[in-house]
Amino acid sequence: MHASIYIDRQRLDLLDSAGRIVKTYPVSTAKNGPGERYGSECTPRGLHSVRAKIGAGCPGNTVFVRRRPTGEIWTPELARKHPHRDWMLTRILWLSGRERGFNRGGDVDSLRRKIYIHGTGDEATLGVPASHGCIRMSNAGLVEIFDHLAVGAEVDIVESSASPFRVRVADWERDGAPLRRIRHDVFVREQGVPETLEWDGCDADCRHVVANDEKGAAIGCGRLLPDGSIGRLAVERAWRGRGVGSS
Repeated sequence: MHASIYIDRQRLDLLDSAGRIVKTYPVSTAKNGPGERYGSECTPRGLHSVRAKIGAGCPGNTVFVRRRPTGEIWTPELARKHPHRDWMLTRILWLSGRERGFNRGGDVDSLRRKIYIHGTGDEATLGVPASHGCIRMSNAGLVEIFDHLAVGAEVDIVESSASPFRVRVADWERDGAPLRRIRHDVFVREQGVPETLEWDGCDADCRHVVANDEKGAAIGCGRLLPDGSIGRLAVERAWRGRGVGSS
């Protein structure tokens, strides 16, 4: 499974291997808005992956400082005693950027910035940007996604969901089923391309992209060969002429 986080909607979508939404959760991203710079206290955008999972088996509301449990369990009384603490509770998913120069490396490195998905004691702020750069979730919701997102799972952080579709980098091993379906519909069934030509054995060595609609269903795809050639651009019939293929 993988996840998409929409900053404008303050929402996290958990998606299955076919890109379908399994469940949606409210979140709270940075009060300072989107941004990638070190020290900005902004939430970074772009493609990330789960670098580490911390807190498996810990009781709900376990308090973490520097990714280590302090032995405390968050309560409203504890919060009143320490009104200025930035609470990280229950579980931590530590994110690493995958786009060099944008959210990886130098002063825009999400891992070095310690960008986490973590639980919060202030669940009333979910749905409102209020964090210092991390993605806050309800503790119950965090436990659910923690169990579904493996180390290495893709987490795409999107600034605006205004577009009716989203294009993202795809993994052939993980996303192969929807990519094959689209290409079979467009090239084999519609255009009559022989199966032996369409499945040429090159896909495992290519970089792939997939376009998903608002519900997470795959609607288009393409690939980049190792020699730099772009090909196999396919868009479902209902979405043609709406900018999917030019994205």
